[in-house]
Amino acid sequence: MSKHRGSCLCGAIAYEYDDPAMDFHYCHCPRCRKATGSAYISNIFVLPRQFQWTAGEENVMRYDLPEARSFATCFCKICGSPLPHMTRSGEKVVIPAGSLDDDPGIKPTCGIWWSEKAPWFIPSTEVPEYDKEDK
Repeated sequence: MSKHRGSCLCGAIAYEYDDPAMDFHYCHCPRCRKATGSAYISNIFVLPRQFQWTAGEENVMRYDLPEARSFATCFCKICGSPLPHMTRSGEKVVIPAGSLDDDPGIKPTCGIWWSEKAPWFIPSTEVPEYDKEDK
C-alpha cells in the first residue's frame, strides 16, 4: 500500500493518505470553479480512515456553503491554498489533487458537470504548450 503526501503552498500544513483512492475526477461546476479560480477542480476521494493531517491542522480553515446540501472547501489560513476536507456526511475525504507533493499513481476517470463548463474553457490539447512561462 502506497502513502501519498500533500501540503499547502507555504508549507505550514501537511497531510498524507493511503491507497487505494475511491475515485479521481475533474469537476466543472460553477462552485468548484469559484473555489479554485480555475476552469475545474481535480479531486481525489478517499475514506476517512485513509487520511491524516501530519502538520499544521490548526491552520486549516473550512467553509461550508450554507445554501448547498454538501459543498464545502478547506484552505490554509496563512497562504489560502486549497486543502482536503471531509464531506458533510463524513463518508469520504475530498483531496484537491493540486495540493499533492507526489504522484498519486492514478489518473482522473471522468469530468463531471461538463454542461456547466466555463464558456472560455479550451482543453489543453487545443492550445500551444511551452516548457516555461515565456514563449
